[in-house]
Amino acid sequence: MGEAMSSARPSGRIESWFGSREFFRLWIAQVISATGDWLGLIATIALATRLTSDGTEGTAIALVLATRIAPGFFLATAAGVIVDRFDRKRLLLVCDVGRAAVFFTLPFVDSLFGLVVASFLLEIFTMLWSPAKEAIVPNIVPKHKLTTANSLNVAAAYGMFPVAAGLAALLAKMAESLPAEGWVNTWRLNEEGLAFYVDGISFLITALIIYTISFPRRTRAERLGNEKGNWDLGGAWRELREGWRFIAVNPIVRAVNIGLGVGVVGGGMLVPLGALYVDELIVGDDADFKLVLFALGVGMAIGVVTASLVQNKINRAAMFPVVLVLAGGALLVASSSPFLSVVVPVIGVVGFAAGPIYVLGFTLLHENVEDDLRGRVFSALLVLVRFCALFALAVAPLVSEGLDTLSKRWWDRDIDLFGLTVMVPGVRLTLWLASITIIGAGLLASWSLRAGSGAYLGSYFAPKDEPADPDDAGIDLDAPDTPPESVSEDIL
Repeated sequence: MGEAMSSARPSGRIESWFGSREFFRLWIAQVISATGDWLGLIATIALATRLTSDGTEGTAIALVLATRIAPGFFLATAAGVIVDRFDRKRLLLVCDVGRAAVFFTLPFVDSLFGLVVASFLLEIFTMLWSPAKEAIVPNIVPKHKLTTANSLNVAAAYGMFPVAAGLAALLAKMAESLPAEGWVNTWRLNEEGLAFYVDGISFLITALIIYTISFPRRTRAERLGNEKGNWDLGGAWRELREGWRFIAVNPIVRAVNIGLGVGVVGGGMLVPLGALYVDELIVGDDADFKLVLFALGVGMAIGVVTASLVQNKINRAAMFPVVLVLAGGALLVASSSPFLSVVVPVIGVVGFAAGPIYVLGFTLLHENVEDDLRGRVFSALLVLVRFCALFALAVAPLVSEGLDTLSKRWWDRDIDLFGLTVMVPGVRLTLWLASITIIGAGLLASWSLRAGSGAYLGSYFAPKDEPADPDDAGIDLDAPDTPPESVSEDIL
């Protein structure tokens, strides 16, 4: 514990960039883990397609993806209690080793049922790993570096997709060069098999890195919530209710959940409808849509970097609703214009506002949720965001088609406003609805903060005389060094 804590004192380039050497190692582990997650998803979809060559490939892929999402809806709160009660470092290790074991068996899966079972196990391990990692971050990163830490987490989580896609293509070429006989067939070294083996190795490397990190430890009694350190099923049930009550009552947690959840519903609609909008209203081609996506990505990157640079100069609670409203307003402008020269820069503004939404939301939770509640809070939030994203992706095309039918019936898809003809197909109406949804999320988040006596709002900028003190993170920089705990000890 002492080694991790003492390393939080800024004393070098790594500390100045990452907050502490312990978080730097955890971030490297997350980069490798995220690459493995994306590569595993690509390989799993490829395997589902190969196992169903009778025209039901789409159904098989949907079933496998649903298996990766569904457990969270029913088990998220229980997973949060486990994260809060178990030793989080050992939980991370168990999840990484468990995921490695599943991936090492996947090359030998020859049925859709087996793939569904494997996907379910992978989701269980991921559902425990992610909130455990989030709950640990405030313990190894000084408070004034939490925004930077969350910006780095965003880069690690989503920036590894193109890397994983390139790695998948490379492994596919390697598989083509291997002879389809002998030991190659025995060990299933085809395109998916190679990807699964690389996945398994990546999670073992992640486990090895996490093993070297010294995290602050809670005693068994602290984790289990009683002096004797005994399991109490009644206590576990009370913790479930306590976690949900805290999420509903605490103004910061409530605002972040409302903002991210409702905001993801609105933003998620842009993904399936963006190409249709470019094609139908801008009369553009695939290259134009890719330009829009590029502007969105660049805007997000700039927004995340900006949030990190100004983190100690802004009131994060006050700015969180503002960036939500800005993202919704910019999307409303972009979806109202038929000109690519207007849409591209305005979509860049959408990305510029959307990037900090995640960063500021997670930072607010890291700063305002006590250690013994973080597992439950982050489990609930991660599942909420995933559910809202899935809902948006599934519902947006249906809403667009329904509104398009109504627009044809009522206005013939055109409205005359002050002598100006405005096209109102279903896709534009749906994106307007998405914009209003995001703006509404910002207003709801602001209402939630004001309902908590308004103490979190006020000025959008932090007081100039407020020191950026590493001690604000609750880290004892002068704690004596203690050796890292042994993995061989009981997981409790």
